[in-house]
Amino acid sequence: MLEFGQDIGIDLGTATVIAYIKGKGIVLREPSVVAVEKDTGEVLAVGKEARRMLGRTPGSIIATRPLREGVISDYTVTEKMLKYFINKVCGKYIFSPRIMICVPSRVTEVEKKAVIDAASKAGARKVYLIEEPLAAAIGAGLDIYKPSGNMIVDIGGGTTDIAVISLGGTVISTSIKVAGDKFDEAIVKYIKKKHNIVIGERTAEDLKINIGCVYPKIQDAEMEIRGRDLITGLPKTITVYSSEMLEALTESAEQIVEAVHSILEKTPPELSADIGSKGIYMTGGGCLIDGLDKLLQERTGINVMIAQDAVSCVALGTGKALEKFDVISGKKSNYA
Repeated sequence: MLEFGQDIGIDLGTATVIAYIKGKGIVLREPSVVAVEKDTGEVLAVGKEARRMLGRTPGSIIATRPLREGVISDYTVTEKMLKYFINKVCGKYIFSPRIMICVPSRVTEVEKKAVIDAASKAGARKVYLIEEPLAAAIGAGLDIYKPSGNMIVDIGGGTTDIAVISLGGTVISTSIKVAGDKFDEAIVKYIKKKHNIVIGERTAEDLKINIGCVYPKIQDAEMEIRGRDLITGLPKTITVYSSEMLEALTESAEQIVEAVHSILEKTPPELSADIGSKGIYMTGGGCLIDGLDKLLQERTGINVMIAQDAVSCVALGTGKALEKFDVISGKKSNYA
C-alpha cells in the first residue's frame, strides 16, 4: 500500500523506463515498448514481454516504442504505458503519487506539456519535470549546489544531453539526437552494406553491447549473428568482429565528441577551469559502449569518468530531486 505523500521519480527513456521510490530505491526497470491490438487499440503487453515481440508480430498486433529521440511520438500509447508502470510500482494505493519525470534539456513547451498530460492521465496527483543532465548529476552524486562547474554527458537511447551545471542550475546545455538508437541504426546499415545481410534492432543492440567499440581494442572480439541474406532471401549466419563495429560506430561517436567540444568552447572560463580539474562525468546506458570515455578523454584532454550505476543515474537523481523539492522548488528554470 502506498502512503500519502509517497513520491516517484521516473526516467521516461526512449529505450528504458526506470522508476525510483523514496526509501526503496529503483523499483522498476523495463523496456519502453508496448504491444497493441491494431484494430481495438487494446494494450496486450508492456515492457519486457512487449520487447520480445519486436519484429515478430502478426499484422493484427503492433509492437511499438512510443518515445522517439527523447520525446513522445505516440501520446495515447505513452499514457497507457505510464499507467501500467505506475500501477505496477504502486499496486493498490489510496492516494495518487506525486511524480517527477526527466526530459531532455532542449525540449519544447509542447513536448513538456505532452509529458505532464500523459502522466496526469496515467494517475499522477502532481507532475514535475526536471532536465535530464541535472537529474543525472544528482544521481551521480555530484554536489550541484556549490558555486563550482560540473560537466555531465548523459547518453540515453534517443538523445545525448550535455550540460555544465553550477549553483543548482544549468549554465549551458545542448541535446543532440545521437545516442543508443543511432548506434543501433549504424550497425544495421553497416551489416547490410558490408555483408549483404539484413538484421533487426535487437540483433544490432546485442552486437553493440557484446562487441561494440568506438576506440581500437587490443584484441579483436567476435560474435556470431543470424540474419536474412539479401541475395538468396534465406537465413544466413556470419561472424562479426569488434574492428567492424569500430568502423560502423565511429561517425556517431564523433558527433557526440564534437557536441561536447562545442559546449566546452562556450563555457565561462572559471567553470571551464573547474571542469579541467574535476573532469567530465558520463551517465546513461549509451556511455557504456566500449572506449567512448577513452575517445572523449583523448580529444578533450580532460579526465573522463563513468558514473557508478550509469544506467540508473537519471532515475536516482529524479527521485532525489523530488525528495528535496520543498528546498529547491524556487528554481523555476529547471522545474515545470
